[in-house]
Amino acid sequence: MIETFGVQDAVELAVVDRNGFVESRHAGAAIVLAPNGEVRGSFGRTDALILPRSTMKPLQALASLTAGAQLAGEQLAISTASHVGTDLHVEVVTEMLLGGGLRPSDLECPASWPADSATRDNMIRRGEEVSPLRMACSGKHATMLLACRASGWETAGYTDPSHPLQAHARDVIERLVGEKMQITTIDGCGAPVYAMTLAGLARAIQRVGTASERSPFALYRLAGELMRAVRENPWTIEGPGRPDSSLVEKLGVYSKFGAEGVQTMVAPDGTTVVVKTLDGSTRAGHTVAVHLLGQAGALTATQVAEADTLLGLDVRGGGRPVGHIRSTVHL
Repeated sequence: MIETFGVQDAVELAVVDRNGFVESRHAGAAIVLAPNGEVRGSFGRTDALILPRSTMKPLQALASLTAGAQLAGEQLAISTASHVGTDLHVEVVTEMLLGGGLRPSDLECPASWPADSATRDNMIRRGEEVSPLRMACSGKHATMLLACRASGWETAGYTDPSHPLQAHARDVIERLVGEKMQITTIDGCGAPVYAMTLAGLARAIQRVGTASERSPFALYRLAGELMRAVRENPWTIEGPGRPDSSLVEKLGVYSKFGAEGVQTMVAPDGTTVVVKTLDGSTRAGHTVAVHLLGQAGALTATQVAEADTLLGLDVRGGGRPVGHIRSTVHL
C-alpha cells in the first residue's frame, strides 16, 4: 500500500495545554521557504508524499483559467475557495454558472448542507434541500465547467481523471509543483487529487502566492490576478470570521487549509509555510503556520498575537479560558 510518512518520521507541531497540563499533542511535518525559494526550515519528512486536498485548489483554478475560463473579482476568488455555503457564496457560484449557460445540475460535486450553521438553520426553516451549490468546492467545480465550455470539451464527466480538462490540470500542476504526478486519487468533491511531496506543494504555493500580474508568462499573470482577487474578497475563500478568510483580511497573507490537516500560507514578502498534521486534525495548522512565519520574520509579534486571537485557540473549562492550543515547533 502506498502511504504518507509515519509517526516515526513526524515531529511535534503543537500541543493542547489545559491548566498547564499538556493533554494532547499534534505531530506532523512542516516546511518554511524563504522569499527566494530556499528552504529556511524543514521539520519531519518533507520529502514524503501527501495528499494536498483543498490546498491544491489554486493550482486547479489556474488550470481552468489557462483552459479559457474568464473570471474576475468575487467569481475569480471563489474558484479557489473551500466556502461555508452562505447565501452570498451560492449567489456568486450561481452567477458563474448562468454566465456560461450552465445549471446547478451540471455540477458534479455532491449535494451538501452548508458548513455555516446559521445558513443551514435558515434553510431548514425555509424547507430547502441540500444542494451542490452549498458544497464547499462548488466554486472550483463551476470554474471547471466554464473551462470546458471555453475549450469546447464535454461538460459531462469533467471530473473524470481521463477528461481533457483533468489531463490539462495535471500538466499545469506538474509544472507548478516541479514533480510528476504518479498517484491519482479522488477528493471528497469528486475531482482528482494528486499525491505530491510537502516540499513540492510548498514550491507550487509559493510560485502562485508570489506571482506578478506583470509577468511575461500567462500562467503567472493569471496567478497574480487570482491572488489579488482573494485578497480583495477574503470572505469568499471560506467565510466571514472563518480562519482562512480572517487571516487573509487581517494579515494580508494567502491562507488555505485542506482536509486531513494540510495548511498552506504565503506572507506578503513571499515567505511560505506548508504544514501537514499527521492525525488529520485541522485545529493546529493555522497557528503553526502563523508562528513559523513570525519566527522567519515575515510577520510581526503583534500580527502573530492578533492571529492567535482571531483563531480562537483558547481551551475552555467551566465556560472560561483555562489553556491554549499552541505551536511548539521552532525555526
